[in-house]
Parts: sequence; structure tokens; C-alpha cells
Amino acid sequence: MSGCNICPRNCNVDRNNNEYGVCGVPSEIHIARAMLHMWEEPCISGNSGSGAVFFYGCPLRCIYCQNFKISHGIDKTKAVSADELANVFIELQEMGANNINLVTPTHYSLEIITAVGKAKNKGLNIPIVYNCSGYESVDTLKKLHGYVDIYLTDFKYMNDDLGVKYSKVSNYSEVAKNALAEMVRQVGAPEFLDNGIMKKGVIVRNLLLPSHVNNSKAVLQYIYETYGDLVYISIMNQYTPLEQVKNIKELNRKVTKREYNRLIDYAISLGIKNAFIQEGDVAKESFIPDF
Repeated sequence: MSGCNICPRNCNVDRNNNEYGVCGVPSEIHIARAMLHMWEEPCISGNSGSGAVFFYGCPLRCIYCQNFKISHGIDKTKAVSADELANVFIELQEMGANNINLVTPTHYSLEIITAVGKAKNKGLNIPIVYNCSGYESVDTLKKLHGYVDIYLTDFKYMNDDLGVKYSKVSNYSEVAKNALAEMVRQVGAPEFLDNGIMKKGVIVRNLLLPSHVNNSKAVLQYIYETYGDLVYISIMNQYTPLEQVKNIKELNRKVTKREYNRLIDYAISLGIKNAFIQEGDVAKESFIPDF
């Protein structure tokens, strides 16, 4: 943390002394919300919910982010210690969570490793889900080996021009490819419990952006041609234009049914079978994609 290079931004700032990098947070852990989350992919939420912990800050900070108020810095929240975070995990397990779902965890990876270890010593025995943007350092992911059971990762852009335009990164596709390879290396083929809940594996999400079907097609093609049925793919139509994109012409509208159907038809033509899709209107409550 004294020269933070946890993510590929390599800001090299001293977060221990309240220097902020792109993620917008110091070294202390700041949580926006902890809850039983009912609307992740069916094999994550199931009937009893995923134990979601939403962290403040994000190394990617996409302009269209659906959790913009959380991802772009910290609110007036009290920092929690690794011990307190471990207790949150235990409380979620006691509430019946299928797993502990770490939402935007990248910049707190080292503290999370400590907290997971403490929680396991207290009896935590449900899977750990690392729910991230896909813009991950392989070195940091290697530190997570043995602590994470399920990687629920985005793959946003195959077109790096879009990465520059919307997330201010020039190398998203290369970084995401390398990160995904490490995730698959760690957890291998998907495994499920008898009730259909994922026990371990990788799910790759792609959020279809309006006007950018071709980018999503390229993402799906790469994932399937590289990994086949070794990973599950989640094809999302939940994009919602929020206030911060009202002046960006191509982003200030929802995805059309025609755009989404074109992408689904393309996925079928590739032969993709292990996939989740979204049908109908997305849920209106914040944080809730309806699969």
C-alpha cells in the first residue's frame, strides 16, 4: 500500500498515507453495502441469495458505471478492519448466503485475503466469489490463489478504442485476456452442488453497450474459441443510462431488443451453450440485474 501497484494502473501512490490513486480510496476498507443479493446469475444467488459485499472505489471507473456513486470514491462511511470484515462474512453465512460475493474488490485484495483467512478460522465454509471488472493484475490474482473459489469477471472490451473512450485504459483487452487465463488456471472447470449452486469455476460477463454489438460479438468469440465450455458466459442487457452519460450520444439510451437479439443469435451461431441471458425489463432497484 505504500507504493500501490495492486491493479494494472500501477499508480504507485502511498495509500497508507491517504494518497489516492485511480481507485479513489485509501488503504482502509470502506463498504457501501452488505446484503443477501437475489439477482445475480442463478448459480450464484439461487433461492437464498448471494452474500454480497459492495466495496467503495474502483480501479477502472467506467463512465457508464451502473454503481457510479459507489465506484467513484467513498461516501461518509466508517472504515472497517479485516476482523470486522471477517465478521460480516460470517453474518452473511449465518443468514443463509450461498457464497460470499466480493463486489469490486480489486483495490482491497490484500486486506480481503486477511479477512477471508480470519473468517475461515471462525467457521466460514461457503465459496468466495471474486466479482470484478476483468482489469486485474496477474501478480495480484496469484496472491488470491486458494482464497477464491469462483471468479465472476467482466470482459468489457475487445475494441481497445472503447476502453480508452469509456474507461481511460489503452490496454484493457490484453490485461483482461491475461487475467482470465490466470483465473481459469486457478479454479479450473466449473463444479456445482446438487442444488445447482456453483461450487467453483469462472463466469465471464459482458455488458452489451448501446451501439456496440460488434464489440460484444468479438468478446464472445474470443472467450468461446479460447475456453469453450470451460467457462460460463453471462450476456447482459441491463445497461441503464445514468445522469453522467446524458451528453454522450451513443450511451444515453438503453440497449434495444434488436441489438440484444443480434448478440444472442451470434452466441448461438458460435455454439455457446453454457450461458446466461437476461429477458424482459431489468430490475429497477440499484445493484440488481435480473437473469
